Amino acid sequence: MLLVRRSAVGFRFGGVARWGLRCLCSGDAAGRYRDSVLLPRTDFPMKVNGPNLLEREIQIQQKCGFDQLYTWQRQKKSKKEYCLHDGPPYANGDPHVGHALNKILKDIRNRFEVLRGRLVHYVPGWDCHGLPIELKALGDLETSELTPLQIRQKAREFAESAISRQRAAFQRWGVMADWDNCYYTFDGKYEAAQLKVFLEMHNKGLIYQDYKPVFWSPSSRTALAEAELEYNPEHVSRALYITFPLVTLPAKLAVKSENWGRVSALIWTTQPWTIPANESVCYMPKVQYSVVKRADNEQLLLVATDRMNSLASKLGTDLESLGTFAGSDLEGGVCQHPTIPSKEVPLLPANHVTMTKGTGLVHTAPAHGMEDYSVATHFNLPVECIVDEEGRFTELAGAELQNKSVMTEGNAAVISMLQAAGAVVKEEDCVHSYPYDWRTKQPVVTRASKQWFINTASLKDKAKDALQKVRVIPESARSSLLAMLDRRTYWCISRQRSWGVPIPVFYHKETGEPLLNKHSVTHIAKVFSEKGSDSWWAEPVETFLTPEVLQKSKAGAVSDYVRGEDVLDIWFDSGVSWAAVLQGESPKWSLSIHVFLVIQSINKYIIDCLSGVLWYALLCCSVMSLSFSESDPRADSYVEGKDQIGGWFQSSLLTSVAVRNKAPYKALVVHGFAVSERGEKMSKSIGNVVDPDVVINGGKDLSACPPYGADVLRWWVAESNIFSEVQIGPNTLNAAKDSINKLRNTLRFLLGNLQGFDPRSQAVDPKQMHYVDQYMLHLLREFSMKVTDAYNEFDNGRVIRLLQSFITRELSNFYFSIIKDRLYCDPEDSLGRRSCQTTLEEILDGVSRSIAPVLPHLAEEVYLHSPGHDEGDTLFRSGWIKTSYVWRKPGLEEAVEGACAIRDSFLSSIPGRNAAEYDLIIAIEPGLFFEIMESLQEESTSTCSQLTELMMASRTTLTSSLPRDLPLDAVTSTGNFLINLEGGVIREESSYSVAAMPTSLSRCPRCRRYTADEPDCLCPRCQNVMENTK
Repeated sequence: MLLVRRSAVGFRFGGVARWGLRCLCSGDAAGRYRDSVLLPRTDFPMKVNGPNLLEREIQIQQKCGFDQLYTWQRQKKSKKEYCLHDGPPYANGDPHVGHALNKILKDIRNRFEVLRGRLVHYVPGWDCHGLPIELKALGDLETSELTPLQIRQKAREFAESAISRQRAAFQRWGVMADWDNCYYTFDGKYEAAQLKVFLEMHNKGLIYQDYKPVFWSPSSRTALAEAELEYNPEHVSRALYITFPLVTLPAKLAVKSENWGRVSALIWTTQPWTIPANESVCYMPKVQYSVVKRADNEQLLLVATDRMNSLASKLGTDLESLGTFAGSDLEGGVCQHPTIPSKEVPLLPANHVTMTKGTGLVHTAPAHGMEDYSVATHFNLPVECIVDEEGRFTELAGAELQNKSVMTEGNAAVISMLQAAGAVVKEEDCVHSYPYDWRTKQPVVTRASKQWFINTASLKDKAKDALQKVRVIPESARSSLLAMLDRRTYWCISRQRSWGVPIPVFYHKETGEPLLNKHSVTHIAKVFSEKGSDSWWAEPVETFLTPEVLQKSKAGAVSDYVRGEDVLDIWFDSGVSWAAVLQGESPKWSLSIHVFLVIQSINKYIIDCLSGVLWYALLCCSVMSLSFSESDPRADSYVEGKDQIGGWFQSSLLTSVAVRNKAPYKALVVHGFAVSERGEKMSKSIGNVVDPDVVINGGKDLSACPPYGADVLRWWVAESNIFSEVQIGPNTLNAAKDSINKLRNTLRFLLGNLQGFDPRSQAVDPKQMHYVDQYMLHLLREFSMKVTDAYNEFDNGRVIRLLQSFITRELSNFYFSIIKDRLYCDPEDSLGRRSCQTTLEEILDGVSRSIAPVLPHLAEEVYLHSPGHDEGDTLFRSGWIKTSYVWRKPGLEEAVEGACAIRDSFLSSIPGRNAAEYDLIIAIEPGLFFEIMESLQEESTSTCSQLTELMMASRTTLTSSLPRDLPLDAVTSTGNFLINLEGGVIREESSYSVAAMPTSLSRCPRCRRYTADEPDCLCPRCQNVMENTK
């Protein structure tokens, strides 16, 4: 018996196929007819493991032209294009699992778009400059003995080596791209494009040079931008409560101070080393302040009224208020500097003062704080930096502090000075979040220095407006993007290193005035395009400051100038990639220029013959084409990790808005980080690092680290919820491998039953197909539409869930269990069997294509074994899932789903028993439902009707009422079914009854169904098959 109860079918992929083979081949009687049964046959392997798996994947890449696919699809004729702009990974090490998550995620989308027939624009790139590469390249070498060119050469070699390793890994993962034409930020043409953006922003006044506080890394000896910081929440600072004696009381306090004695402003700081640079004490004008007296020593302190209770607790004494004033009443007060007796500092209003911590009064050192600098600018205070590039006090801090590190012994020395002056009220350890250099993992300081900046404050509103037009996935990331923009008032883009793109500026030797204009930068960009930025150090100044440049710049002699030594921030490097890569490939731009030049070259005689209006129209069309022709194209998507919210996403947005008043992307996809299976950050010291090379090729101990191949890695990416932290480890990878093997088994079952079938000549027209076959095509169409929507949403996890549900519910648990009798035991060329094979071929094709973006190796392997295409064809060159609207036939769903409802009632009435051993009588009251069931069984009683096949029973009788003389062993059940046609226009609920009785028929030794008239005899269907076979 081929048909089985639904509950007897396993829920794993392919379980039905194995079950069917066991049933058909068991027993002596079955053996006599085994050769007449059309069992599945295929050389598609059920499992591929170990070295065979790796060899097979590489063979498929070669045979199916993985390395040629990108070029092939770019040469197609298509009106629609999809551009996914690659955020350049850093060229400073081996490929890691974070690379795998990002690159595979992008490739899944790109392959999906190729299958849909779009021209995919995807140029892989690498971020090649910056300190991490420089530090790794130099290692333990003494840099003071190396010239900038020597440093750059070593850094370039290191970056090129890293790029080579990463590129090879990306190709092995199956990532589709033109790997011979990638972009590199150290390429001369890229650098030239970068300088053009720099010039455009400088011309608009957005780039300027200034002396102001910046984050400074003593360990790297360079300025840093916010995006180059990471915050250590466990940093411990020595925090002090310090007094600044009031030498001049504010006028409104002086009136009430006759009996007070000496009053001191009390401040709190976690950076005592900045006290020597103090220039004022700031207060909040709109809050209340009080003069309080300590109960333990009668010291008088000026503090914010709202902070009194907290301070009393901190100081361990009661505080008595002697008077309360508005903050604005503190105007005119002057304090004594605690460590410099000859220095007095004013009390000044400021809006950055908060009441959440401290005393409500803030010590202000303009050279060592961003808000402090703003106060200094407003009130014209001195901005004197007392810290050098190594993070040590300069002579401006005094002989007692000079050359001491401000983060260690210098800080301790300042505390000792304050204690000696009697200015320390309390000292405590403060654990708080503090910025560290993301490269060296060492704390940074804030120090004023002369740097180049981008005025992001003037760009912020435009950037926010542009961002509102961008689709953000997930939408929850939008608030983080906006918050990061809000926090950035300016962007320091100069770095004091050698490995980078030099800022194209010359300085006058005597005045220090910068020489930077459109003439100089345009020429420098041209030199860089031809010779690369190494020329900045290799070529003489005369190469850049030519007589023509000097003349146009109205500058002096070339000998009056020296070239700048700073390089651009790497976030500016990568942030202008839209200009170097997206604008670099615009066929419409080229066409417009061509049209314009053709018009210009028209013979003067012909021009004279043209009417003025016609000539003007042609010229305007040409120029309009030139300006409208995607000369400033946007990418459809940027796809990167959440760390790029304040990095590449932001730098790209700011530079593009500055130059083009638009975002460089239409959509942002923000994914999480790869973490261990315990949710921990990967660390070599912990030993939880997952190496993608080991995942694919296996480790030293293959029993502990077996080779999984590239498709398992890709399945892990697709199946994961990429919008949170993405876990990976042995359990995750084993689960992925098992899922793929189950999928392989289902695909193998489909291939096995299509042996000898050619859909080009043997496919059955849908109108002639069995209802259940048509119904499966209808379900396949719905499945394909849902999968398409999921891919469009970057929701690959939903694709996997849809696939698994379709295979488990619709195929394994339903369709496969119903059709095997027809597939194995009907005549080979019968309409019923060909109808089934037609559906199976469509399912195989649809499932293969649906999973192809995720598992390209498996999909192409299946395609190589599939019928219906020519030698040399590949799946990725043959399009997306093909469905037809004719598969949606009116009444089709009602027929099959109505029959399934009746079957479910029947099966629930015989729990634990074999449905194939029962005869059924189905009684339906006359009406629409009865007519629909009649379409599945024309005769009143049948053993081989479509209705019997769906019932999985021996014999089915369809009638309008149950007979009164049912056998005593008959089991009855009832139910209702609602018919809903024409979008609800036709609605009819019908009742039905089912009587199930043990069949009187015998089991056929060939098909094992209870359809034979006598024991050990063939049923009529099998007898006919055997006679025709003879």
